[in-house]
Amino acid sequence: MSSNLTGARRENLGSRDARKLRAQGRIPANIQGEGKPHADIHIEQRAFLAARRQHEKMFDIDLGDKTETVLIKELQYDAFGDQVIHIEFRRVTRGVAIEAEVEVHFEGQARGGVLQVVHHLVKIKAIPSKIPDEIRFNAEVLKAHETVKAKDLKLPEGVTLVSAPDFVLAIVADATKVDAPPAPAAEGEAPKA
Repeated sequence: MSSNLTGARRENLGSRDARKLRAQGRIPANIQGEGKPHADIHIEQRAFLAARRQHEKMFDIDLGDKTETVLIKELQYDAFGDQVIHIEFRRVTRGVAIEAEVEVHFEGQARGGVLQVVHHLVKIKAIPSKIPDEIRFNAEVLKAHETVKAKDLKLPEGVTLVSAPDFVLAIVADATKVDAPPAPAAEGEAPKA
């Protein structure tokens, strides 16, 4: 599923022009990919945020002379993390599978240990409309010394794993050994490594 947005090409670039656009309720953005030149545009903030509340990530942007089908590649926020100040879109072809990185969100607390996330992103392949915003993993099923690998994730239907199956995403450290200072060596003894 995708939403329709109306965009316009940016005539001027730079931070001053970007601030002016934001004051007018517009979000500066660019479109790149598929071997075509990148396009600097701006879109209406209200329409974009309304679509995001519906978890839309794929858009048809009408630029007047052409329509671009795009997927959100990156959202940039202000220093407070409240306002979207810039969007990078990636051109896609509807129905054609692409590779993308998706964030893994760990929920709950591991039993008998402390979850230490090694990597936050996993690479997957799917048609653009099937790419999830995130992949959730229930950490409550984990015990001390267990690891979470890419192959342990439950992927949505139509999504396949591109990352190596044994790619480590997180480990559960023994709670009693996390950040424990080394025991001091007795006088005359070499410190324990």
